Amino acid sequence: MNIIPIDNFDQPELDIYARLSEAQLLHLYEPNGGIFIAESPKVIERALDAGYEPISVLMDETEIEKEANAILNRCSDLPIYTAAHDVLTKLTGFHLTRGMLCAMRRPPHKDLQSVCEGAGRIAVLENVVNPTNVGAIIRSAAALNMDAVLLTPGCADPLYRRAIRVSMGTVFQIPFTYIGTSQEDWTNNGIHILHELGFSAAAMALCENTIPIDDPKLMQEEKLAIILGTEGEGLAQSTIASSDYTIKIPMAHGVDSLNVAAASAIAFFQLS
Repeated sequence: MNIIPIDNFDQPELDIYARLSEAQLLHLYEPNGGIFIAESPKVIERALDAGYEPISVLMDETEIEKEANAILNRCSDLPIYTAAHDVLTKLTGFHLTRGMLCAMRRPPHKDLQSVCEGAGRIAVLENVVNPTNVGAIIRSAAALNMDAVLLTPGCADPLYRRAIRVSMGTVFQIPFTYIGTSQEDWTNNGIHILHELGFSAAAMALCENTIPIDDPKLMQEEKLAIILGTEGEGLAQSTIASSDYTIKIPMAHGVDSLNVAAASAIAFFQLS
């Protein structure tokens, strides 16, 4: 293994872990794409299994012979930077989950048609800006039998470190891509695009003229897109107006809404 003890915080090879923002990593190698950081052996393993290309590893020196060892054997020709845990925390500015980070190349966005081909149930996220919620929704989508996840351009990046970590690496196991290249694409044509792909659109919203989430009509749909909106504001009125169904989850004790990630899990379980 190409193990390299860290003896200089200013090594330029460590910039991707210590000094570059998520936005800078996203555009690092343009026009040939950027990189992302995967955290923890389990998540890194799922990324490798899905064919993502690793660049280097940063890890706690005490983890080399533990759970991370199998990962290192798959990355033995890469630079593996190591240091004590407190040194890594100081370097990165956060506590490393299971003591391991891996920088990986971003692949090109998948084609919308190919992601949706053969899918019967998909999740569509409209401007969900919190990476934690994006990661949690993707984890639920993977676990509860969604076939794909589509995101509008206003969503948090599913390959942000926190979104990947919260998804427990399931972001590498379920197909995802963007619907449109700008917010105007989604606002003006989003539901039309879903219809062209053969999906009926079910908007989750707290408004009048909704149907219950367990309405038999929904289960009879061969292809259904479940659309979830941003935290707080929910879906745009234009999205709700253009959808085939508006659905909501019945609630008790005067509670008016659930966190979007919690609502997604209920919807995916019921509608899959």
